[in-house]
Amino acid sequence: MAGNRLLYIGAITAIAFETLFTFASPLVIRETIDSIIGDKLFSDWSILQSLSQLIGAPTITQQTIWACALILVILSLFRGIFTYLNGRWSAKASESIARNMRDELYLHLQSVPVKFYSEWKIGDLIQRCTSDVETVRKFLSIQVVQVGKSLLMLAIIIPILVSLNAKMALVSMVTIPLILTFAVLFFLKIKSVFQIADESEGFMSAVLQENLTGIRVVRAFARQDFEMDKFDERNTAYRDNVYRLIKILGTYWGLSDLLIYSQTGLVLVVGTYWTIDGQLTLGTLVAFVSYVEFLLWPIRQTGRTLTDLGKAFVSLDRIRKILNESLEDMSGWSDETTKISGNIEFKNTGFRYDEKTPVLEDISFNINSGDTVVIVGPTGSGKSTLANLLPRLWDYTNGSVLIDGRELNTIGRKYIRQQIGIVLQEPFLYSKSLIDNIRLGKITNPGESEIFEASRIAAIHEEIETFEKGYETLVGERGVTLSGGQKQRIAIARAIIQDPPILIFDDSLSALDTETETRIREALISRKGKRTTIVIAHRLTTAVNADMVIVLENGQVSQSGKHEQLIRMDGLYKRLWTMQTLPVQVINDNQQSRSQN
Repeated sequence: MAGNRLLYIGAITAIAFETLFTFASPLVIRETIDSIIGDKLFSDWSILQSLSQLIGAPTITQQTIWACALILVILSLFRGIFTYLNGRWSAKASESIARNMRDELYLHLQSVPVKFYSEWKIGDLIQRCTSDVETVRKFLSIQVVQVGKSLLMLAIIIPILVSLNAKMALVSMVTIPLILTFAVLFFLKIKSVFQIADESEGFMSAVLQENLTGIRVVRAFARQDFEMDKFDERNTAYRDNVYRLIKILGTYWGLSDLLIYSQTGLVLVVGTYWTIDGQLTLGTLVAFVSYVEFLLWPIRQTGRTLTDLGKAFVSLDRIRKILNESLEDMSGWSDETTKISGNIEFKNTGFRYDEKTPVLEDISFNINSGDTVVIVGPTGSGKSTLANLLPRLWDYTNGSVLIDGRELNTIGRKYIRQQIGIVLQEPFLYSKSLIDNIRLGKITNPGESEIFEASRIAAIHEEIETFEKGYETLVGERGVTLSGGQKQRIAIARAIIQDPPILIFDDSLSALDTETETRIREALISRKGKRTTIVIAHRLTTAVNADMVIVLENGQVSQSGKHEQLIRMDGLYKRLWTMQTLPVQVINDNQQSRSQN
């Protein structure tokens, strides 16, 4: 920030010099006019007279005019230099601040809890991180320096006007209190209108983002018209709010311009009368007309500054709402040099998203290091929630979870997440090559042999080899160019390459055919004992060779044990097994009956 302050100080200093050279011009013109009309020439400006003579001006009057022109050119040259420096330094400072703000927002969004994203719309977040930051940047780039320029202009020009003619100076400032009052009232009105327009843009962006993300669903159900109507509703609301804003701005600028032009007209009328009456020289009148423009510009600019200030305040408030969100607590025990062994113990563990609705209650079981555990149960029974507790995406609300004998909520989130590989229900792939998507699973850059081995375990290596560009094949955004099963297997390879002591499959085999699922299951079994594996599944064939099966119902463990034990016990697992195997038995019986006939 210190460097940005210096840049702003430099920009304001440049504006000071620019203002001085600007204000010197009317004085030169005044002296020139009064010298020619009053026959009082630039007698003391011998250097300028010599230059004028070299140019070829034969008379003193022509020499005076040439001297005036040369001075104005020099003043304009210096004014241009300092205008350039002002623009360069203020732009550099504002861009630096905007970059830091975007970095801070991005880092903050990387560090907020998972709960944050269930409460905010992604499109609105994008709009706050782009459009709102740009609004702040424009204000910092233009208006902050212009405020300094306006104050400098008023501080310099008012003494000049008073020194030229005190009475005329008072006439030149008659409408200023009215213009300032009008600007303040306008600012108080416009801020709330900006808030409404900005929020409506955020709603429109959210609808657009959601539609583009789910475009395949929209096409599959032929819901383009419905989505168009939904977007049109938000778009129309945004247009109406912006139109209301434009009308208020138009009213303000029109009335303020009327006041400013009235002030200029008043100076011309009164100044002309006093010039004819002999109270003013013609040169002084011309100078006053020029200076009134300079005087009224910062006053009029006050309205634009207040307008942009209102927009910046609204944008800053929207940005601040993100930055005020609490971050995940990343503190806790960690040992970066040691991997955990993978012993897991749940003791009367409970979890709820809010105070009213329990999701998990009184969960208790032990998983030994290297074991494979399958969790089954009906939809909504809490299987995914249970899996999300281990990497501390959510923290349990009561009871205890021990990892290698250490309380889970005392272990640092970053550390425990490095020890767990998780394949989510909905695999997310980046718009990169296949090898880059798999490589993301490991912090250190893995070699090709590691990538190929992980792909083989995930039963995707052979398919990738058939692609025209192999592992360098680019996938579309969110992996849209791949099938559901291919995306899941890429996500599995990404988790396996991490080589974590704990591996979690959150219903991540659901999009696979039976043969492919069997290949993956067999590959994982061959690595039995190397890592603790937790599989959330609906197809019970996955549970046949598991060390333990846990059955969840209504957020509680209703059964646990090996597959052979559970199919002999009355309960949900036996019913599910019967339903899933009965069709196979019926088919086999029918085939045997036909063969006998």
